[in-house]
Amino acid sequence: MTSNRYAFDGRTILVTGAGSGIGQAIARAFLDNRASVAVVGRRTAKLEETLSGYDPDRVLAIGADLADPEQAATVVPQVVERFGGLDVFVNNAAGYLNAPFTEVTTEQWQQLRRTNVDAFVQLAQAALPELERSGGNLVAVGSVSGLRGDWGQSFYNATKAAVMNFVQSLALDYGPKGVRLNAVAPAFTRTEVTAGVGEDEASLAPLVNRVALGRPAVPEDIAPAVLFLASADAAYITGAILAVDGGTSASTGQAHVG
Repeated sequence: MTSNRYAFDGRTILVTGAGSGIGQAIARAFLDNRASVAVVGRRTAKLEETLSGYDPDRVLAIGADLADPEQAATVVPQVVERFGGLDVFVNNAAGYLNAPFTEVTTEQWQQLRRTNVDAFVQLAQAALPELERSGGNLVAVGSVSGLRGDWGQSFYNATKAAVMNFVQSLALDYGPKGVRLNAVAPAFTRTEVTAGVGEDEASLAPLVNRVALGRPAVPEDIAPAVLFLASADAAYITGAILAVDGGTSASTGQAHVG
């Protein structure tokens, strides 16, 4: 999963949205680096799949719908009770919405906001005091969609922008307290959520047209960047938004016609 090895022995990591895709790859990468890892998601069976084969003493699966404030409120206390503290919080869980702006209902917007923004706020409020005690850090999985606009994704992009701005603002507030906050910003990544998209050459072409490396990402491309930001090697990095996008955000936005 990772070429480098990081000193996460004895550290406790919380990863949300870890039942598949990027969250699953992140959780496994931390486990491969000897951390104790708590994973959160709505589907307990998928969480157990993520943790399968790892030392039972180093894992915890928490079934919870983070859009529900009552369920979200139980997460950090469960982690602290099981492992005695928290060293890294990886905020990965997110919903997606692609629809014309005027056709999105209030209910759809509220659900997306609760999942992508409100859950981050609630979990970060619970996690930051623990991270202050441990000298730990927070890494959010943002998106290049939170840096610029996309067709049909105004609501989704707004939620990702909110989380990444929270990260930068909180980095200022918590730097003096010894806590670092950073984010990674992937572009299109092949996951369960994007299954069926770009499955043939014709439909894949517009997705990779502005990707310098000429291919979509896979979750294993994102996980090592998260580990780096969470590690001691990034001890002087905070408030950063690290694009892990194959060069997507390096472009002006104009199509590649060469």
